[in-house]
Amino acid sequence: MHLKIGSSQCLIASSASVAKDIMKDHDLIFSSRPEFDTSGYNIYSGSSFFLAEYGDYWRFMKKLCMTKLLGTPQLNSYIGIRWEEVQGLIQTLTKSYEGSKRVDMGVEFTTMTNNMICRMVMSKTCLGTSTDAEECIKLVGEVLDLAGKMRVGDILGPLKKFDLFGYGKRLGNVLEWFDTLMEKIMKEHEESDEIRERKDIMDMLLEIYRDPTAEVKLTRRNINSFILELFMAGTDTSSEGLQWALAELINNPKVFNKLRKEIDTVTGKTRLIEESDVPNLPYLQAVIKETLRVHPPGPLILRKCREDCTINGFQVKKETRMLINIYTVMRDPEAWKDPESFIPERFLSDSDECIGEHQMEMKGMNFRFIPFGSGRRGCPGASLVLNVMHTTIGAMVQCFDFPHDECKVDLEEGSGFSTTLKHPLMCNPVPRPNLF
Repeated sequence: MHLKIGSSQCLIASSASVAKDIMKDHDLIFSSRPEFDTSGYNIYSGSSFFLAEYGDYWRFMKKLCMTKLLGTPQLNSYIGIRWEEVQGLIQTLTKSYEGSKRVDMGVEFTTMTNNMICRMVMSKTCLGTSTDAEECIKLVGEVLDLAGKMRVGDILGPLKKFDLFGYGKRLGNVLEWFDTLMEKIMKEHEESDEIRERKDIMDMLLEIYRDPTAEVKLTRRNINSFILELFMAGTDTSSEGLQWALAELINNPKVFNKLRKEIDTVTGKTRLIEESDVPNLPYLQAVIKETLRVHPPGPLILRKCREDCTINGFQVKKETRMLINIYTVMRDPEAWKDPESFIPERFLSDSDECIGEHQMEMKGMNFRFIPFGSGRRGCPGASLVLNVMHTTIGAMVQCFDFPHDECKVDLEEGSGFSTTLKHPLMCNPVPRPNLF
């Protein structure tokens, strides 16, 4: 489908076969992303990893992500941080029950994921002990809001350069504040004599920045831009995924009880679920897969065509924007049985509901199931998101009951560039008696 809104236009792909044609058969041709014109207000234009053209810099940063920054060894070194944050969430929810308070789970999940990212990136917590980390989270939220408004302004064509609504100037100011804050934190890292038990992501980026033999010379602006993108991609998407998973479990008590039984069988009732338990919890894995299928946090994948080519029999010109609607792909009735229903059993090999989905991994090789994209531009942070989702949802089911009114949780979707719940997920978490 060719979509034109004002001066903005793109091609939209909404089937697994066309997604495969783009992200596998023609992956190199579609290995770049279009950068929205921010009318000169984006100080990180040209320094971005997420929007970088496919080339030496992008390949260097992708390799860095997969082998160091977000690779398995580094993520394993952060297991303690993630476990402590899940414990903190449990304590918060327990206190809310003791105080007879309803809880906005979206706020609690976002606080937890923000704190995880802050501690992994800069060894700071954003829960009142570090004004820098709190300010960082606030600025990231403002950038997300303004970036969305600037993208909508892309339809104005030549008029967008006049910044009619003032979003561009505001975005420029916020980015300058963020850059100044990151420079302050970088200098603290460089001047600190503290010996940390583990390197954070800023430590590793600064090591590469100082390395004269590095394949690509990183600038301080490259570092700041990468950290901003890490926050933007890692906090809201994880929080939204957690909200959708919990909402579906509340609305499907049979699934909830089946999952709790599996967790109790593996962990007993004497300890909290750990990441090392996840390989032995196939139903938990199925619940997370089904959540990501029905409610992908990033429902749209945007690519740019680098040269003329043919997709699905149609001529696609160089520089054309291609939007892959993975929300539609993963709800396609021709590819999925009862696609609108939440059925984790479809991902279990021994279930009657299964039609082969259990063989689907998160690597994006089966194009009916691509919650993190596929190919060169697949999400480098997928492993981190999955680690957080598995253990957090496992802990929620293990530790709390979530009684709800006779009506189910309202699963109406909100507007925006990510799949969000339109209404806050308000809960009364009740701690399980005699647990631990």
